[in-house]
Amino acid sequence: MNLALGRAVLGGALGRHRGRLALATLAIALGVALGLAVAVINATAVGEFESGMRTMAGAADLEIRGGRGGFDESLFARIARDPDVAVASPVVEIDARISGRDDSLRIDGIDAFRAAAVTPALIGTAADALDLLRPGNVFVTPAALVALNKVEGDALVVQVGQREVTLRIAGMLPAARAQRHGAMDIAAAQDLFARDGTLSRIDLRLRPGADTQAVRRRLADELPAGTSVAAPADNASAMARMTRAYRVNLNVLALVALFTGGLLVFSTQALSVVRRRGQFALLRTLGLSGQALLRWILVEGALLGAIGSALGIAGGVVLAGVALRVLGADLGAGFFRGELPQLVLDPVAALAFAGLGTAFAVLGSLLPARDAAKAAPAAALKAGDEETAFARLRHPGIGSMLLFAGALATLVPPIGGLPLAGYAAIALLLFGTLLLLPQVAAWILANLPTPRSAAAGLALLQLRGAPGTATVSLATTVASVSLMVSMAIMVASFRTSLDDWLERVLPADVYVRAGTAGDTAWFTAAEQAALRNIAVVTRVDFLRVQSVVLDPGQPRLALLARDLPATDPARALPLVDEEVFVPPAGSSAAWLSEAAADLLAAAPGATVQIPLAGRLHPFVVAGIWRDYARQQGAIVIDRELYARLTGDTRANDAAVWLNPGVAVTDFRSHLDAAWPEASRLTLATPGEIRTLSLRIFDRTFAVTYALEAAAIAIGLTGLSSAFGALVLARRREFGMLRHLGMTRGQIRAMLAAEGLLVSAIGLAVGLLLGFAMSLILIHVVNRQSFHWGMDLHVPWGPLAALGFGLLALAVATTQASARAAIADDTVRAVRDDW
Repeated sequence: MNLALGRAVLGGALGRHRGRLALATLAIALGVALGLAVAVINATAVGEFESGMRTMAGAADLEIRGGRGGFDESLFARIARDPDVAVASPVVEIDARISGRDDSLRIDGIDAFRAAAVTPALIGTAADALDLLRPGNVFVTPAALVALNKVEGDALVVQVGQREVTLRIAGMLPAARAQRHGAMDIAAAQDLFARDGTLSRIDLRLRPGADTQAVRRRLADELPAGTSVAAPADNASAMARMTRAYRVNLNVLALVALFTGGLLVFSTQALSVVRRRGQFALLRTLGLSGQALLRWILVEGALLGAIGSALGIAGGVVLAGVALRVLGADLGAGFFRGELPQLVLDPVAALAFAGLGTAFAVLGSLLPARDAAKAAPAAALKAGDEETAFARLRHPGIGSMLLFAGALATLVPPIGGLPLAGYAAIALLLFGTLLLLPQVAAWILANLPTPRSAAAGLALLQLRGAPGTATVSLATTVASVSLMVSMAIMVASFRTSLDDWLERVLPADVYVRAGTAGDTAWFTAAEQAALRNIAVVTRVDFLRVQSVVLDPGQPRLALLARDLPATDPARALPLVDEEVFVPPAGSSAAWLSEAAADLLAAAPGATVQIPLAGRLHPFVVAGIWRDYARQQGAIVIDRELYARLTGDTRANDAAVWLNPGVAVTDFRSHLDAAWPEASRLTLATPGEIRTLSLRIFDRTFAVTYALEAAAIAIGLTGLSSAFGALVLARRREFGMLRHLGMTRGQIRAMLAAEGLLVSAIGLAVGLLLGFAMSLILIHVVNRQSFHWGMDLHVPWGPLAALGFGLLALAVATTQASARAAIADDTVRAVRDDW
């Protein structure tokens, strides 16, 4: 009996609405595939990163770390004598630039005798054990060997300053999954890479019975400024937190595609259920209960979701594999450089997204199913009862409350470092607008003047008399258009702000870099003087890039020591506003990026303590500047002051102003003539840097564009499907109009006008909602996620193209469906009324 009822309830939909149900199923499949692909890639990348960190940490209970420049090695002797420390293993971390390539290799300088007891994964396998101690020998992981296109015994040439150093690949490190790094003797590393007297970290294995947390607290109080002690897992988590906001944003975008697919299921099911009201009413009259009907319609939605989820899981695995090969583990964002991860499918994630896909489909069927179950059979058997069903889907009170709650949610600060309230605000605005959509559409239709054209006038009257059918079909369109518009405005605002920022921070004629990757390339003081003395050079400003630890629980902050104008240093920085605090005489000034200011909770006039050369130095915050290059935060100080406090006179980059009329090619010729090592330098004009930066931006947002396109495709598919269903369901109406004398051309014109009106309403509402959502993305989500401010820029051209495309699609769909709907003769078209 149950199977017979199931065939009676589902048979009509599966037999007569196969096309629309297939589109809804594919929409769910696309959402599941995108969500699973992003989740798998994120999990793979973070898993590889954390696995590599654990492998290199080995049996260490604690790690003492410093800034990028390291700390004085005298600390090691004191730590090694600590009664709670069983073994202390010193490490020098080198990010060595590979000569001739825009790439670098992480090399750890280790004491093999001590590392064997703490971090054995850093001990290379060699035929001769003394190779571990010989200068110039390096041991690399298999993944690094493949990436470098080398074999054991080959030479590896790296850049140190402006000279080249040749290392010999003496053996392999134990495989650390996909991590690319190397290791060598610590004394050789200090000597070859000019790190004499400094260490980057000390790995500690404590004595049995020692209280790790107590030792950690005690050591933290004894360490010099700029160093911190933490468990290896804490350091790995701090690094992973740098990417968390980016990964969460991608997951949210993937869920947006899945949500849009759920809306397509809703509109498909709502129209399908309404068209089958007579069938359901007959079954109710024959004894089928309302609860049983509700269950069967939900089963119909669950079937759509289950089939779509199964397809989506298969598609997600394929999509993840392609994305890893094309975009890498970081999906183009540059967070996980140095990894070659292998795709690993997490069954839990697959089941979770399959469940989400099914749940979205069931939820999309819930409201239409409840209406069908509650409808009185006698009323439902009558023709023209469809609008009664659509009227029950209206909830203006709830919609207004959701809009108000969404506005309030924008005022909530980040939760756990994530803009969860911002995401909630967008969701509340979207749901509230969708619930108010019937009232908005009805108000617009009621206030439009009636056209003189018979076809257009009849179209407007039709929509006024039956607004429910049209507004249900608008749900998917409004959702997809608003999401697309919001993302388009946010990305355009970000890209334009980035372009403006690049123009501001690149005032020189040409920029010279000591090396394009790693931290082993620099200009010495003598080389800086040689660059300044080139005949065609008017002025040179140098930059020294380092990093410092201000908060042990956070990643290192970039420290930028720049040659700043003595009279007005602020004009060299893209300040967020014109407010500049002038430090008192005798005090030192620092300029914080937006991210650094948020991290330190510091405003202009505040004092921050910056660790330099093992001591804390007070700096007064003179201003806040915009920085799109360093998400973790950056601090700018005067380079002369930095050199005086640290003794470090090196520089990494140079901004060069040329004499009037001198071309960059002429400068290159003078540089080659004056400097034997000039061929290792990288020259770039501001235009070249802008082009490269924007290319990297577009690569970073490639996945965003793809997810945005998926949402658009789902929305436009929903619009096309809904219009097709509405037109084909009105055959009797068209037959009657033909009896009254309307021609096929007039009916097609009427349908074209209906498509234009409905699409225009959806477009207008979607544009307004999308603009409001873009403000939340720009000023709440992006600000709380990445601490980057940006100016609003609306991409009028692409939005206009979208609008015209949407309207054209609506007209094309109605015309295609009209040909099928009015192909029957007038007698057959109205036969159901006899």
